[in-house]
Amino acid sequence: MIVKIKNLLKRRKAKMFLMFLLCSGLIWFINNLSESYISNATFDLKYINVPDSLLLDHASKEEVDVKVQASGFQFLRFNVKNKEIKIDLSSASLKDGKHYIPQSVYRKQIDKQLRSMTLLEIDRDTLFFDFTKVGSKKVPVNSKVNITFSPNYILDGPLKIEPSMITIRGPKTSIDTINSVSTLKIDFIEETTNFTHKVELFKNPELINTTYSNNAVYISGKVARFSEKLVKVPVKVINLPEGYEIRTFPDVVSVLCKAKLDNLKNLDSTAFEVVADYHTINDNTSKIITLELLKMPQNLHSAKLNETQVEYILKRQ
Repeated sequence: MIVKIKNLLKRRKAKMFLMFLLCSGLIWFINNLSESYISNATFDLKYINVPDSLLLDHASKEEVDVKVQASGFQFLRFNVKNKEIKIDLSSASLKDGKHYIPQSVYRKQIDKQLRSMTLLEIDRDTLFFDFTKVGSKKVPVNSKVNITFSPNYILDGPLKIEPSMITIRGPKTSIDTINSVSTLKIDFIEETTNFTHKVELFKNPELINTTYSNNAVYISGKVARFSEKLVKVPVKVINLPEGYEIRTFPDVVSVLCKAKLDNLKNLDSTAFEVVADYHTINDNTSKIITLELLKMPQNLHSAKLNETQVEYILKRQ
């Protein structure tokens, strides 16, 4: 029993010693990190305030090597991730077609962003930049949306796109080739009520550095229930040679109309025109002539001839 107690005390002493050693080491580490040191570091450069009429193509440097005086904590952060420094491109000068920022100018910008650090040395290189002229233009939006309707429902009027025009901005050489933009290809099926769908625009991956004033548009439309009605329309023969008369069998054909019920109620045959063009006859022995629906009311969803051909008899007067 006494031996067990002695072993237990030894274990407790060992644990206390290790804990004391760990705490002492941590205090020593923190004290050292709080000290000021001089060392080399690398800063990542982020370029801001590009002139509106230009687009940054290339910079001579993406990072800069420096010597700074800073605390151990700060150097510890540099080992994890480089500090990011912003370079204001509105301060760039232009000479002989080249944009540049001398070291004396961007050093001051870096100094202002270091706060508790002291910049001792920095690369002496001048920063050079290549820009591309930026253009912008308004272009129409084309819908690539496919909309289907449940049975007995139709689109009442045209689809609406909002906004119907957007502004694109990018390298002028690319912008000049664009005359329109399109939505993504999406299917909306079995619509039965008025709808509004938000649809993303298709952005050509080849158009690098091109921006759009809108990333999406709204496609909307009105949906109505439709009915069908047959309208009897007389056949009119055109381009008949002089000295001949013609009779078709039948001389009245049916046109199947689809529209809203209100639009079907007042349909009249005089609003339609079905013609048979004599010039379309290629074989006089067949005695068959093709029909064409030339005119119909605009408020119909569709109109279709039930008969596309009729027989005829041709006589001299």
